[in-house]
Amino acid sequence: MPNLELPILVVDDAKFSSMVVSRALRQAGYRDVRVANNAPAAIQLMEQRPVSILIADWLMPEMDGLQLTDRVRQLDEQTNHYTYTILLTAKESMEALTEAFDRGVDDFIFKSDMSKQLIPRVFAADRIADRQNALLRANSLLVENNRELEASNIIDLETGLCNNRYARERLGKSLRQAEARGGASGYVLCGIRNWQELKRRHTPAIMSELAVGIARRLGHLIRPMDALCRVGDNQFAIVAHFSNSDQCSTTTFRRIFDGINHKALKTTTGYLSVEAGMVLCKADAQFGTPSVQDMERAAVQGLMEAYETRRFTETRPDAIAP
Repeated sequence: MPNLELPILVVDDAKFSSMVVSRALRQAGYRDVRVANNAPAAIQLMEQRPVSILIADWLMPEMDGLQLTDRVRQLDEQTNHYTYTILLTAKESMEALTEAFDRGVDDFIFKSDMSKQLIPRVFAADRIADRQNALLRANSLLVENNRELEASNIIDLETGLCNNRYARERLGKSLRQAEARGGASGYVLCGIRNWQELKRRHTPAIMSELAVGIARRLGHLIRPMDALCRVGDNQFAIVAHFSNSDQCSTTTFRRIFDGINHKALKTTTGYLSVEAGMVLCKADAQFGTPSVQDMERAAVQGLMEAYETRRFTETRPDAIAP
């Protein structure tokens, strides 16, 4: 059964269109339906109270549906919330839809068939949004519980991520797995190049918000099976294993580099941009198994080069004969 208390926001600069959509939703039984006539007004409403489903026109003045989706995803990161986003569109080309999915849009309703598509799509979004936000709440509780496990000394208390000790343990397991079964281990070191500059300009509370924001952003971008750790004040590490060595490349992690560098992070003082340097240290089992320390040293040296070149670089530790 649909959750008829689920908060929904309809955004359309055409008042008649927004009225038609909101009326259909209310007739379907939804009781918490709000309407905004432009994207800035919609953002303001969501900042006041989150919504679970956003239904927005793609083509709007000031800020279109894709730009609104970008802002919504940033807001979701800040509030640890998930907003299921549906765009109303007359565009039916595969190129347009692919672009929208890449920007974080969840679904579409074609205006030519809106009367048939609207309520079934919203029912589906209802289930997904409800489940996703329940998972986020559960994960938030897990993070809080993890923070209480300080005695185990594998948790970074500020971000809730695992710390350097856990990163080394996980990297050691990955190296042993590659040695026994083949493949490659990847150790991606991400450093915030302008961290000290930001610390001079902002309070510790703001920097803590920024650290949490970076952790969340990275958490959204990594693969589910990879380990994300905070290994220093301004450094984060991703430990990954690949059964196919060719897949362990900067291309695989490129979206992480772009996601950190190209989108500002929201804090209570406003949006802050970080300059991230990244290096992939790759250990291929066929060339020998390095130590964890070899991997770490190579990654740190590679990160210095990444800071200078402002590129996502790749390096390898010195191979050790098997």
